[in-house]
Amino acid sequence: MLWMAVEPRSLVVIAGLPGSGKSTLLRRTESDAPVTVLDSDDLRDRVSACVPAGTPYARYRPVVHVLHRLRVTASAFSRAGPVVVHDPATGAATRTWLMLLGRFSGRRRHFVWVECSPAEAVIGQRARGRVLRCESFQRHVRRLPRLRAALRSGPRGWTTTRVLDRDEAGRGLRLVVGEAGRSA
Repeated sequence: MLWMAVEPRSLVVIAGLPGSGKSTLLRRTESDAPVTVLDSDDLRDRVSACVPAGTPYARYRPVVHVLHRLRVTASAFSRAGPVVVHDPATGAATRTWLMLLGRFSGRRRHFVWVECSPAEAVIGQRARGRVLRCESFQRHVRRLPRLRAALRSGPRGWTTTRVLDRDEAGRGLRLVVGEAGRSA
């Protein structure tokens, strides 16, 4: 299990290709203090229960994305403890939004990238029983070179950046909440 020190008021983003192991990492995240975990998969399931049976996800995906962003934004400003967010964050605009949200809400920003190849991510999608449309997945894959370059240089505006492989993500994350690492 990976240990990570975070401040009481922090925003931890768990990012990676769809199927990389983000949800597995979230399920295996522990903390020594209460944290708010925001997983878009939970919202997807809740919205799915409200639409007619058999409705393709593509029809209500925009609603899930908007609700997830609203929930993340509201939680960043209103929750007392650390907020842990599940988001692929392959796009620069999404990473910028999350980083700025952390800054404006007075939170230290921690970016955790679950690294895997596109082929491994497809295997992960099949294993969870939910495979992205080819076009959607390829959009994430096309963003990888820029994202990986940003990770090598340390994306601007983040307090810490960590890169985990699928095996490390599968072992889980232990958040140690305290005042350590206060410099940004």
